[in-house]
Amino acid sequence: MNGQLNIALVGNPNSGKSSLFNSLTGLNQKVGNFPGVTVDKKTGISKISEKLTSKIIDLPGTYSLYPKRNDEWVSYKVLLDQDPHIKPDIIVLVADASNLKRNLLFCSQIIDLKRPVVIALTMMDLAKKNNIQIDLAGLERELGVLVVPVNPRKNKGIHQLKKAIEQTAENIHRTPERDFINMEPFAPDAVKKVQEIFPGISAYRSMHYLINHENFDLENVTQERIENIEIETKFNPTKSQAEEILQRYGKIKMIMKQTVVETDPLQKALLTQKLDDILLHRTWGYLILIAVLFLLFQSVFLIAQFPMNAIEWTFAEAGGWLGTVLPAGWLTDLFINGILAGLSGIIVFVPQIMILFGLITLLEDTGYMARISFLTDKIMRKAGLNGKSVMPMVSGLACAVPAIMSARSIENKKERLLTIMVTPLMSCSARLPVYTVLIALVVPNKMYLGFVSLQGLVMMLMYFIGTFMALIAAYVMKWFIRSKEKSFFILELPSYRGPRWKNIFTTMVERAKIFVVEAGKVIMVISLLLWVLSSYGPPKRMKAVSDKYEILARQNPSQIKELDKLKGMERLQNSYAGILGKSIEPVIRPLGYDWKIGIALITSFAAREVFVGTMATLYSVGDESDENNATLRQKMSAATWPDGSKVYTLAAGLSLLIFYVLAMQCMSTLAIVKRETHSWKWPIIMLTYMTGLAYVMSWITFNLFR
Repeated sequence: MNGQLNIALVGNPNSGKSSLFNSLTGLNQKVGNFPGVTVDKKTGISKISEKLTSKIIDLPGTYSLYPKRNDEWVSYKVLLDQDPHIKPDIIVLVADASNLKRNLLFCSQIIDLKRPVVIALTMMDLAKKNNIQIDLAGLERELGVLVVPVNPRKNKGIHQLKKAIEQTAENIHRTPERDFINMEPFAPDAVKKVQEIFPGISAYRSMHYLINHENFDLENVTQERIENIEIETKFNPTKSQAEEILQRYGKIKMIMKQTVVETDPLQKALLTQKLDDILLHRTWGYLILIAVLFLLFQSVFLIAQFPMNAIEWTFAEAGGWLGTVLPAGWLTDLFINGILAGLSGIIVFVPQIMILFGLITLLEDTGYMARISFLTDKIMRKAGLNGKSVMPMVSGLACAVPAIMSARSIENKKERLLTIMVTPLMSCSARLPVYTVLIALVVPNKMYLGFVSLQGLVMMLMYFIGTFMALIAAYVMKWFIRSKEKSFFILELPSYRGPRWKNIFTTMVERAKIFVVEAGKVIMVISLLLWVLSSYGPPKRMKAVSDKYEILARQNPSQIKELDKLKGMERLQNSYAGILGKSIEPVIRPLGYDWKIGIALITSFAAREVFVGTMATLYSVGDESDENNATLRQKMSAATWPDGSKVYTLAAGLSLLIFYVLAMQCMSTLAIVKRETHSWKWPIIMLTYMTGLAYVMSWITFNLFR
């Protein structure tokens, strides 16, 4: 056979499917979404033989052909030929040799669909370590399909797997005619009548048409015919499904006795149980969890700061060099302060995203991530969430964008949406520059007990407030977001094992690509819009400013640099952004803010850390690359209202801190929420409720401390 095959890669979660996909495709991969569903779609090209190449589609992991979650429905529809976009020629089913009994259920179901199947048996090294011996020839004979042992981590068995795929493609090895179990006795009349509608399909596939035809894209006439068959034959889907599963496990038990030898079945769980006794302990488990999360995010901040600083320095140097090389004018200004600045705002987050997802994948690979979800489920449920919500929320401490993307692992639609809606309340790293400047400005540098810093306590309080308000917001919203879908937190605790470094690296690269391509588009547009608003204003106003400083420059030639800074500040004040700041001053005045803070609030919508650069410009301390925060704090500390009273009092400073803790000031986050929910409805709701919450809480704070 010559040409290209479509191969669907399927299997249970934690079966080694991702490792096999990476091994088969290498770097020839693409990541997107399945049409109409926010579920990761990974595809790649693999060379099977000299004459045969294949497009491999990595379908989401599932335990059986009875789907419950969105991602399971994606796999199910592909396997039942109900996906118009994906039509696989061969199914490569990945099965975990160390947990064969559970994996064989899914294997047997796919075999009975009468699809060309090759089984890739992974975790053979783990099975051997657990003293599990498998008669591969006997297993192949009993199942009636080719079974190939593979170790994707070490690239072992890949050649043999490709050979088996080639043989199956060339019909050298055909799918057996016999069923794994006979389905007709469960509902003989109903099955035969469905086969009359769809000639040639297996009895088992007919059962699935009877059970799930409402979810298939069928003509109305066909839907009615199947519905009538159910009524006429009194078909009971629940009873049929239960009988099928029992009969399958009976056959699997017989196959296991004939082909699998476990010298000590209890020994394999001994290490896992010992570790779980510690890591899932009612007291020590939570302490260890806190320590792990502390180390995780300390690592994110510590490791990411070096490449982030390098990226910022590179863009700053590039901007400075281009400023001297390119001719002065609006086009150069647009390129440097619009496009280049926008690009830097995108690229600078890439190290954090890569490191965060790399470390999270490390926790997943080792098996600890499932334990985190298990530990926190009870707390999360009280707020309307579940244990799987904790990692996106904790990830939000680094950056809300990848955190929201990681919420895809939550099966329940309502809980996933709640997690997305409250995750931005977690204090991300972009807020740190704001916290640092404002706390140093208004909070006394006092020490208690010789080592406890008051400023440090206030910093910790900001993170606590964000977390607390996220749980409160989730608790309130759970009453308004309606869902008929029941929430069950059923979680398999996988065995502990070493990390797959290649898989970690691949995940890091994939997540960075998604962020740069998808969120980057919106960030660039917003950056260019902000440049326009900050660079231009009513012509008469801007001309008046220019004329004023031309006269002053002629009168004071020795103060050109200082006058240029003042001119830039006044141009900003008279720009559209400045006018907007002045216009919103009456609204923000009750919070203790002046028009300059108003401009900072507006520019912070591009990125919260822009606050510091905006303040530096407004107070003419220097450009945004100026790192002398002491001078900035002195200028801000000296800022006064027209009546001579200070702008940055303790009340105003704390009010502004609370505003930055709670307000939605990140366009990239809104862009990701729109992408994940496929609607502008939820980003608008998020922007509204977070801004309203920030305003009310800041007003309360200002009036409490004034």
